[in-house]
Amino acid sequence: MVVPYIAIEGPIGVGKTTLARAIAERFHFQIIEEVVSANPFLKAFYEDMTHTAFQTEMFFLMDRFHQQERVQHLLQNGQPVVSDYHILKNQLFAKETLKPDYHAKFEQIFEILTADFIKPNIVIYLKAHLDNLMSRIKERGRPEETHLSKDYLHRIAEAYEQWIPQFQLENQDVQIITVETDTLNFAKNKDELDCFLNDLHQMLKEEWEYA
Repeated sequence: MVVPYIAIEGPIGVGKTTLARAIAERFHFQIIEEVVSANPFLKAFYEDMTHTAFQTEMFFLMDRFHQQERVQHLLQNGQPVVSDYHILKNQLFAKETLKPDYHAKFEQIFEILTADFIKPNIVIYLKAHLDNLMSRIKERGRPEETHLSKDYLHRIAEAYEQWIPQFQLENQDVQIITVETDTLNFAKNKDELDCFLNDLHQMLKEEWEYA
């Protein structure tokens, strides 16, 4: 039996961690949450991206690398995993934030570190309109996101829209589930969340024989 491994993706503020926690609780998966607030460069990055972009992206890459090692261990021991990110998001963000020479260096390091990682069985792609993303970011009130600009968030959301079809083309063995969260707010509507989790449960049973 294939051990389920679900990664949740989408732009900042779309609700990835909320859904990951719900999946972990419902199906008793091990959860992997990306570390955001612990990044010492993030606040400065949002204030002035030109000076701390490389440090910011490298911190995230190394932290996620160590988390992915834990994912490998869990899966090899038969424990299902849900993560509120896919390691490939590092490439997406780096492409948007790094100058060409730094980006080339980043890509070399990324390829070395991630070459043998296990891919998720399922990627859940959450999306929302820009104004809703900005509203959710403001509502959750993370201090490091105070200076996150609407223009930057727009660029990231657009990058995801281009990345997901390409990812699907290159990873046809991975199930992609796209969820429009403008009217489907898992954080505020338990009935909608339960309905989604029921559908996901059915998929896990049919595709991966996970009861």
